[in-house]
Amino acid sequence: MKNKLSIIIFWFFFIILITISLFIMYHSKFISNIFINHFEKQLSWIGLGIFTFILFKIIPKKYLYKYSYLLYIINLILLLLVLFIGKNINGAKAWIKIENFQFQPSELMKLTYSLYLANFCSNRTFYTLKDEFKFILKVIIIFLIPAILVFLEPDTGAIIFLLLITIVLLWNTKISKKWFWIFLIIINSLITLFFYCYFFKRDLLIKLLGTSFFYRIERVLDFGKGMQIENSITALGSAKIISFNITKPGIYIPEAPTDFAFALSSNIFGITGPITILICYLILDLCLINSQKKEKKQTNKLLFKAFLTIFLFSQFENIGMNLGLLPIIGIPLPFLSYGGSFLIILFAFLGIIFNQKKSFTKKSKTIHIQYQ
Repeated sequence: MKNKLSIIIFWFFFIILITISLFIMYHSKFISNIFINHFEKQLSWIGLGIFTFILFKIIPKKYLYKYSYLLYIINLILLLLVLFIGKNINGAKAWIKIENFQFQPSELMKLTYSLYLANFCSNRTFYTLKDEFKFILKVIIIFLIPAILVFLEPDTGAIIFLLLITIVLLWNTKISKKWFWIFLIIINSLITLFFYCYFFKRDLLIKLLGTSFFYRIERVLDFGKGMQIENSITALGSAKIISFNITKPGIYIPEAPTDFAFALSSNIFGITGPITILICYLILDLCLINSQKKEKKQTNKLLFKAFLTIFLFSQFENIGMNLGLLPIIGIPLPFLSYGGSFLIILFAFLGIIFNQKKSFTKKSKTIHIQYQ
């Protein structure tokens, strides 16, 4: 009963969040002609997302896990393909365009990678440190192949997501936690080496990373500055307590419907907008966690933790960069920001998570209900 109530509450606040998103997209057409079709496109993506949700809610999970390796391989081919025929937007070759339709294979990788890794990591038993080492080595290879391809686009945000998913899923296996101390030492050493080269061997770092990627990193490290951040903070700080301004442009923020939808909501609703968004996310997070408490299957639990990692980190990073507290790395707000690929992938995740499809088997005239 409590589980069903959590799901009902989840969908109620989910609809509120989607409605705010559509208001933001409609408002954005009055900011710039660049955003003139955002409302119609976002509405069509939500419709496609609902269809995706239904589709993944119907497909038995066992088939998704069984063929997850195939989905992962197909996605790798798409990541490789995008490097040759991908559309270049803002210095990144991350989109495949077919007629008027375009999508990001790096966004799809969040789903296929999570499915494959959750299936690969579930129900593992280790008897020696050698077994653990072999397992970790295989996971690193599974991570590095898409990470390198995404690095070449480049898409910093997608790499961070893949890394976080890997760490979270490994943490929830039965390997010794000593491996994480080793991992932490290696990461700290690499970060120290990077900053040493950044401050004292800049020419060497540019040769290794390339000029374009180096300056992308430099912009990330120089966070808290620039017109986007300054206008975002101004929009939030100067907003009225309550308002409803759907047609007046307000304070101009570049990339407002995507990376800065949170700040843009204050142009429409006043400070009530961002506060409502925060409340919606808090309730959605709690309802999702509560709805999965009784889940017993290890693969499902791992997949949910992968999704929750994506969902929570997106909120934390995006709202942080809107407030000037975190760097801009192109991570949108779930179900709020403009964009089709990420939105549809999130709907697919929800379809799998809320998939409680029953299968019936007969044994000695008895029907057993098995929950996947």
